[in-house]
Amino acid sequence: MVTISLCMIVRDEEATIERCLKSVVGIVDEINIIDTGSVDRTKEIVGKYTDRIFDYEWIDNFGDARNYSFSKATKDFVLWLDADDVIEEADRKRFSKLKQKLTNQYDRVTMPYLLSFDTNGKPSSSLRRNRLVRRACGFQWIGPVHEYLSVFGPSLDSDVCITHRKEKTYTDRNLQIYQQRLDVGEEFSTRDLYYYANELKDHQMYDKAVIFYDKMLRTKEGWIEDNIQACLKMANCYSMLGNKDEQFISLARVLCYEKPRAEVSCEFGNYFFAEKQYDTAIYWYVQATQIENVARLGITNSSSSTWYPHLQLCLCYDRLKQYDKAYEHNEKAAAFHPTHPSMIYNRKYFRDTHKIGDPS
Repeated sequence: MVTISLCMIVRDEEATIERCLKSVVGIVDEINIIDTGSVDRTKEIVGKYTDRIFDYEWIDNFGDARNYSFSKATKDFVLWLDADDVIEEADRKRFSKLKQKLTNQYDRVTMPYLLSFDTNGKPSSSLRRNRLVRRACGFQWIGPVHEYLSVFGPSLDSDVCITHRKEKTYTDRNLQIYQQRLDVGEEFSTRDLYYYANELKDHQMYDKAVIFYDKMLRTKEGWIEDNIQACLKMANCYSMLGNKDEQFISLARVLCYEKPRAEVSCEFGNYFFAEKQYDTAIYWYVQATQIENVARLGITNSSSSTWYPHLQLCLCYDRLKQYDKAYEHNEKAAAFHPTHPSMIYNRKYFRDTHKIGDPS
């Protein structure tokens, strides 16, 4: 059986680090913790699980810190996690099975990263990441912020999920790192342009964010997943700025990269719904219900191909006074998400106002 080193970079993670480390006990064969300057109880907690704790002088470079963490690994494969990640019990069992069959014929293993959940606890947003890599390959992290692991070679797509349970509030740390790099005249890569735009958007600097999304797209060198998200996020920025024309143009730019996905179709539907063009909105929401959500390395939003377009179709048909069709789509939405408050409210509305549905 192969052996696995866990490598993590941490700082002031006393609230979550034990939960994370408990979830890997019995799975990994070595735990390497790189502390970048904790002043809380992080090191004390970590000491209960490993003595391989290394200090790293923080230089505003996540890629460098992660490469340092990988340099401490001694086992066959390297697993990386963040302190607010956890491997739930069902995935611990899957991980154990994976470890039993994993061989050196694979250089990397991808795993779904579960980012958010609906009220029923089902994943609503996820992506795949290269999570477990063969140490002998010497793969390196690239980039000081929003770093990525540069990998190649034979891969295995695993069903082992890593769950993100974020506890900390967002800060402007990453934004400040980007702005410092700009201030010293550094030329941003296509990836940097995209993630800097994301930071600007997250901090409600919409007018500046659209400039950098556009710069990123104009390089024509972006990863298709980033290109599609850049268009959607740029459209959202223009919506927040009240510029409907540029919002639509940004949405339309998505079509330069791929036929519409469910998420894209829903965004078109949302645009026309806001414009009260309900027939056109219906067209796009119907498209979303007919498109299969394919697992990708990019972010996948399951709601866009399940309950959400049906809920929106319910609203469209209600506005058009086609109440039977509206009710029908509310029930289809509820089949995916039976406890969603909107569907419950709608069911009562149709029963009480239009005498449609179960009177009980």
